[in-house]
Amino acid sequence: MKLLELIERLDIRNITGNQNVDIADVVMDSRKIKKGDLFVAINGTAVDGHKFIDSAISQGADVVVCEKLPENLNNEVTYVEVDDANEAVAELASAFYGRPSEVLKLVGVTGTNGKTTTATLLYRMFNRLGHKSGLLSTVCNYIVDKPVEATQTTPDPLTLNKLLSEMVSADCEYAFMEVSSHAVDQKRIGGLKFAGGIFTNITRDHLDYHKTFDAYLKAKKGFFDSLGKDAFALTNIDDRNGNVMLQNCVARKRTYSLLTMADYKGSIVEEHIEGMLLDINGREVLTHFVGRFNAYNLLAVYGAAVELGVEPEKVLLIISELHSVDGRFETIRSGKGVTAIVDYAHTPDALVNVLSTIKEIIRDKGNIITVVGAGGNRDKGKRPLMAKESAKYSDRVILTSDNPRFEEPQDIINDMAAGLDNADNMKTIMIADRYQAIKSAAMMAKEGDIILIAGKGHEDYQDVKGVKHHFDDREVVREIFGLK
Repeated sequence: MKLLELIERLDIRNITGNQNVDIADVVMDSRKIKKGDLFVAINGTAVDGHKFIDSAISQGADVVVCEKLPENLNNEVTYVEVDDANEAVAELASAFYGRPSEVLKLVGVTGTNGKTTTATLLYRMFNRLGHKSGLLSTVCNYIVDKPVEATQTTPDPLTLNKLLSEMVSADCEYAFMEVSSHAVDQKRIGGLKFAGGIFTNITRDHLDYHKTFDAYLKAKKGFFDSLGKDAFALTNIDDRNGNVMLQNCVARKRTYSLLTMADYKGSIVEEHIEGMLLDINGREVLTHFVGRFNAYNLLAVYGAAVELGVEPEKVLLIISELHSVDGRFETIRSGKGVTAIVDYAHTPDALVNVLSTIKEIIRDKGNIITVVGAGGNRDKGKRPLMAKESAKYSDRVILTSDNPRFEEPQDIINDMAAGLDNADNMKTIMIADRYQAIKSAAMMAKEGDIILIAGKGHEDYQDVKGVKHHFDDREVVREIFGLK
């Protein structure tokens, strides 16, 4: 592809060198440069790509896109100066891969909780409706039915556009993706055209990165600010910041709610461990999901599908057939009448959502035993809150290791325990070994009890000192229950 074609929509400060050069690939990692490539120097959170410009050139880069020029310029290299290299690489990635988001109907889902479930259920629904679709999610990416390993909630712009391009090649009509706050802040979704955006909710999370809740909120809102006039913006107005997302949004504004009047209004008619009966805009649908949080997810799915032109009756039919996403309120029953629920809940609010649902279902006919940890090298402020919420809704609590990363598991557990009072401590124990923690919960449990194993959900590893060790909560539960 010619450089001139590649940069036609780029906001350029200055160009030095040949603009008619052929580009073999667009690369952000100088170690991956080959002859004829274009290197984008990103000033990232960990390293500054400008330090590797000389290395990229020595490996064959013909073009360098950067925010500041090196002191000594190479006469055989073209330099493109821009104000924002993150914006530039997103636009370059879109152009290089043929602007796939302008071919697909791309829908983004953002929020603290519910992104994975909402995006995945939309992907499953549209494939069932006969529309080839793709998915970009925390659990796994899919091109129609072909799985592609996911390494981030929202990939970097080059990976993202490459995947979208592969979806176009596979004749996909739709793509559904999770949009993380990091992705918005780092402009990974720049250059993409969205057919719609969905806001689920927002509570404390990722403050290790954003530092303040206002900055986190601003990142989420930035996604809706970027939507075009021909897109839809669907927001949960039961969340106090739901309407904030729409303040500067020019897209078609739509709302969903369980509590007040909205374009898509729902209510829970009946609920039990196997599912719930929902009323959506006056029509009842029996689902395989439980919990208010899932009622919100299903409302978002319903609203988005209708906004994309699907008949409401068809949407309800598919909703009645859908099942939960891996590691999201996933139930496993023992032969002795004990139920284990594995859930990704890793924020205080997500724990409240899951535990309050379990409490409503169990109705004092059994005990709730919660096994919970917190991730290392992440927001420390939520650790005591997670322990406190777990103790509030549970009869017994076991604080354990999650993904300790480069912290000591016991230090993280101690941070969590700081949120407990004397009454909470009486029903809480600490077991750093996650396997032993789950085993202990199973030994405590009697017929009718429910064990919540929170924090990791679909993950099949524990991240310890930079090494991912195989560990799957669901496998462990089945082994301990004697179901293997």
